[in-house]
Amino acid sequence: MTRTPLRRFLDHAVLGVLAFLFVLPVLYLVMGSFKPSDQVLAGLTGFLPTHLSLDNYRAVLSSFDSDATGYFWRFMGVSILLSTVVVLGGLIVNSMAAYGLTRLKWRGQGVVFTVVLLLMLVPFEAVAVPLFYLFNNERNTLYIQAVPFIANAFSVYQFATFFRAVPPSIEEAARIDGAGPWRTFFAIVVPMSKPVFASVAILTFLTQWGSFLWPVLMVSDPAVRPLPLEMSVFQGQMPVDWGQVLAFGVLLVLPVLVVFAFFQRWFVQGVASSAVKG
Repeated sequence: MTRTPLRRFLDHAVLGVLAFLFVLPVLYLVMGSFKPSDQVLAGLTGFLPTHLSLDNYRAVLSSFDSDATGYFWRFMGVSILLSTVVVLGGLIVNSMAAYGLTRLKWRGQGVVFTVVLLLMLVPFEAVAVPLFYLFNNERNTLYIQAVPFIANAFSVYQFATFFRAVPPSIEEAARIDGAGPWRTFFAIVVPMSKPVFASVAILTFLTQWGSFLWPVLMVSDPAVRPLPLEMSVFQGQMPVDWGQVLAFGVLLVLPVLVVFAFFQRWFVQGVASSAVKG
């Protein structure tokens, strides 16, 4: 049934109000990052574009510009490196695992896939302490912050859900042409799966970029400290300058926005296709 003009107006009004409510905290974050600390916590007047300057950003960057405090851009580089390794490694490992669990036939396939689904129910907090004791000798290294998070049960599930919807006739045609499982996967399945690859990349990047508990347990050396952990150290310094804290927050959020903007088109396609299949 076609919607009446009044119904369309109400739908757009509700969506507009919800979008405005979601944007408000981000707007406050950005606006407050350009204001003095005493103006940040001034209630609704914090949204007003007054007393704006780049002093908070200069203060944040100058606070981390020595061997004693560490270097801001090094923290940023560590986070970018770790997130890139986890995203790229996860896309390869989890997509191949999902393809093997959904499109190849082998004994015990259903049991293994059930185990993967059960692993989705286990929160990381439940295994963080055992992992800490298991890898205690590997503390303050880069690879220990990335390797445990490359394989991810939820990512395998996302890939598996998408691969199940790929018509088997396409793979059968590839096999008739002489393509084996490896060539079929990389030459046929992967190019068709850009939406799910984009969705998994964004969600994995968000999770890894904001990782905090594991770095708290495993990292004490500023040379390998990621940006979210350093922000907690910065915020804990007294007296707290909220303008500088918000400026740090903006610098922390910027890479996430860049990644989302790059993968946005495929991410929306992946969400839309998942909704249709559901």
